[in-house]
Amino acid sequence: MLLTGGNRHDVIALMPLLDAVPPIRGVRGRPRRKPRELYADRGYDFDKYRRLLRQRGIRPRIARRGAAHGSGLGQVRWVVERAFAWLHAFKRLRTRYERRADIHLGLLQLACALICHRQLVRSF
Repeated sequence: MLLTGGNRHDVIALMPLLDAVPPIRGVRGRPRRKPRELYADRGYDFDKYRRLLRQRGIRPRIARRGAAHGSGLGQVRWVVERAFAWLHAFKRLRTRYERRADIHLGLLQLACALICHRQLVRSF
């Protein structure tokens, strides 16, 4: 999770966010340090970032601007949109009232913990 200014474009935080990904555990052997693919919407459609992702060995699955809808990327991206909807259930996160970034980040982390707790309670 990365906190940026309210009037900054999201793509600015793409590379620092990828650098902050912890090791991905799963199969035997050395844990992966990067995802295999990156799904994103049209707001991330810049050749510079596609090139940077390919240099890191990440396959960019980014919708093209000006192309018709129906690329199939929405079948995967809806997970992120659902998470945003869950976060917007907390009014203090939907409209940022906090001036200090550390307080806002703390509230965001608390909201994420509450969302995870609710999902775990439902699964048992």
